[in-house]
Amino acid sequence: MKQNNWFDPFYIQENLTEEETQIQKNVRDFCNKELRPNVVSNNLNNSFDKELYKLFGSIGLLGQTVNSHGGAGTNFVSYGLTAYEIEKIDSSYRSSISVQSSLVINPINSFGNSQQKDFFLPDLISGKKIGSFGLTESEAGSDPSSMQTTYKKLSNGYVLNGTKNWITNAPIADVFIIWAINENKNIKTVKGFILEKKFKGLETSYINNKSSLKISPTGQIILNQVNVPEENVLPNTDGWKSIFSCLNKARYGISWGVLGAASECWLIAKEYSENRIMFKKPLAANQLIQKKLANMQSEINIALSACLLTGRAIDENKDVINAISILKRNNCKKSIEIARNSRDMLGANGLLEEYHVIRHVMNLETVKTYEGTEDIHALILGKNQTNISSF
Repeated sequence: MKQNNWFDPFYIQENLTEEETQIQKNVRDFCNKELRPNVVSNNLNNSFDKELYKLFGSIGLLGQTVNSHGGAGTNFVSYGLTAYEIEKIDSSYRSSISVQSSLVINPINSFGNSQQKDFFLPDLISGKKIGSFGLTESEAGSDPSSMQTTYKKLSNGYVLNGTKNWITNAPIADVFIIWAINENKNIKTVKGFILEKKFKGLETSYINNKSSLKISPTGQIILNQVNVPEENVLPNTDGWKSIFSCLNKARYGISWGVLGAASECWLIAKEYSENRIMFKKPLAANQLIQKKLANMQSEINIALSACLLTGRAIDENKDVINAISILKRNNCKKSIEIARNSRDMLGANGLLEEYHVIRHVMNLETVKTYEGTEDIHALILGKNQTNISSF
């Protein structure tokens, strides 16, 4: 009988195809070579190098499930494994790929026409251009239907007005996917628009002094009488359903990604407790420490198994709306608990940047909030069970 592996008790690695295993290894090697050496200094200095997007594009990490326009055409399990490996380094880097792939490339590929795809996708997939997704507003976070950004139909296009807030990549983006509602409040329709940085009346700003996702450039998108040509409207959208389909793609990647951060914290705490001598014995000799390590091992591997099953279901074109909410809710909650316990196990050293754990703790505070909080996903799941909306 083959001896079971404590790190992979459910034989997840054996349930990956050769291609999936190779993609995971390639991404891991890339992360350790290109991202890990500078992550501490980049976090301390709030520094993000835009040229990273070209590196991401060069190895097929942007729009990797797209089968055209330079996309790698991988399956969704491979996309999940990519998110898992990248977030081991930092949630900011996974957010960069997630936004570009799920929230910018995906809506253009899913809802755009052939001209829009041909014009925008090659540069976004290669990383020559950077994208941003404008949905969230100061008064419209968990309730996007209360957004104030409006569009008005003109004879030759549309005019947009409003402000989007807490937007990843806003200050550095070249392409913006903007969602807006009809200026006529009696007509509750929502449309998606593709804007470019050069559009008159479009401005962006940085949000400074963040304590979380410090590497990721976050900001506002200010729209003041922005004229948008007819050809820049996403023509095949289906209202709010299209928006939530984009968000669910992102939530799927997040659900894998946070487990990368959790796994990193778990292994750091494991190694530290094995080598830290207290009262003449390793810290790991204590029952409480071993219980914490066992809890980390259990939660991470159960969650990874669920991610793998969900990825397989997506690749089989099955509806996974309930699975996505369960994953986002559970994995973010469990991952931040693991990161916090890891920090506790390291004692005062857990507060030092070079041990990496405190950075993951702070980042996961943001990741558990965006793309639907724990409570919002509970309400989504409750509605789907009872067919009664509580919001």
